[in-house]
Amino acid sequence: MKRIFISDLHLDPQREDLTSAFEAFLENHCQDIDELYILGDFFEVWLGDDDDSAFNRGIAADLAALPCKVYLMHGNRDFLIGETFCKQSGAELLGDPSIVDLDGTPALLMHGDSLCSLDAEYMKARQLLRSPAFQADFLQKPLEERATIARQIRGESKAHTRETAEDIMDVTPSEVVSAMNDAGVFLFIHGHTHRPDVHEVDLGEQSGRRYVLGDWHTSMKYLVADGSEVDLRHYQF
Repeated sequence: MKRIFISDLHLDPQREDLTSAFEAFLENHCQDIDELYILGDFFEVWLGDDDDSAFNRGIAADLAALPCKVYLMHGNRDFLIGETFCKQSGAELLGDPSIVDLDGTPALLMHGDSLCSLDAEYMKARQLLRSPAFQADFLQKPLEERATIARQIRGESKAHTRETAEDIMDVTPSEVVSAMNDAGVFLFIHGHTHRPDVHEVDLGEQSGRRYVLGDWHTSMKYLVADGSEVDLRHYQF
């Protein structure tokens, strides 16, 4: 089977260039594959499935038109994507973490933000935003109010990013090892950090490999798994 893994597109109605790049990617790279995996932060922000904008409907239609199976994982920007959007887009929602079998090689899939345990402020905010109580309260608010809250949260996030050391915002190495050992895998694919690369991971008696997907604002790195062969590639749009 041939699979493609992408993450961190941060699709936004204000960024027509990203939408065009995404649509061209689907047309040029996803017509002859079996499965497409989107590992979080597909959208810059997701206010809820009831945000029935023309932009959101268009992205759902793009996915629904694909001949391959589509899997979608929540990120830290779009964790409110629900079953309604999945039904419209034909996508299946994946848990974080999940394991996929690459023709005999199990691979761990995550968005990646839960691995950034040294960033105490972010982890505290993540716990709040992912709580059922917060989400239920947020989704009861009018869309306009939700948009205002989301802008405030993004502003605070950008300020935090500017003020925090890069190594603090990256994944914690011990968390990577724990996640791979707990899952019993030697192959790990995730996004979130916007630092695409391939890392060798010391798992004790054996080494593993961690593939970090790129964001689409800068690197546009995606991963192709053709059978058990895995390759991190650059998308030139």
